[in-house]
Amino acid sequence: MHYHKLEVPTMTANKLIYRQQIMSADPHAISRIVKSSGFFSAEEITLAIELAEEKLDQGNASSYQFLFAEDQDKFLGYTCFGLIPATSGSYDLYWIAVDEQCRGIGLGKDIMKKTENIIYNLGGSRIYVETSSRAQYKPTHGFYESCGYRQEAFLKDFYASGDSKIIYVKTL
Repeated sequence: MHYHKLEVPTMTANKLIYRQQIMSADPHAISRIVKSSGFFSAEEITLAIELAEEKLDQGNASSYQFLFAEDQDKFLGYTCFGLIPATSGSYDLYWIAVDEQCRGIGLGKDIMKKTENIIYNLGGSRIYVETSSRAQYKPTHGFYESCGYRQEAFLKDFYASGDSKIIYVKTL
């Protein structure tokens, strides 16, 4: 399958700005967005912030990459992704999160498309995403599937009893 560059429509009255360069205010904005979802534990929120802080501290030496979406006034969403070590073109999507007020308008799909384009242009051929099997994640499963990801693995009771890990994959 050939993957081609997609243009992203504007989701708000103001033109969206996409950037890959992390800035010092981003860990705080990431914290706000992941907390707003109500899905993530305190430990997961701390981890999201730590990945951004590592990128700030280490710059290009960090394996974590980011894509940020914002309008002129507000940080709206982001992805964090990286090449899986010792692979040839396989990437992990560690985080995708959109501001609570922007959910349901297509912004998440647009951020995902832009991220997929970046990964493809970096030589990526597959993207893996991990998520929980808990009922509250049903909308997340639907989101990944609507973006063309398919379930590749189901690891029973991975996180805890009754909380399995689902791994989705998309070939670019």
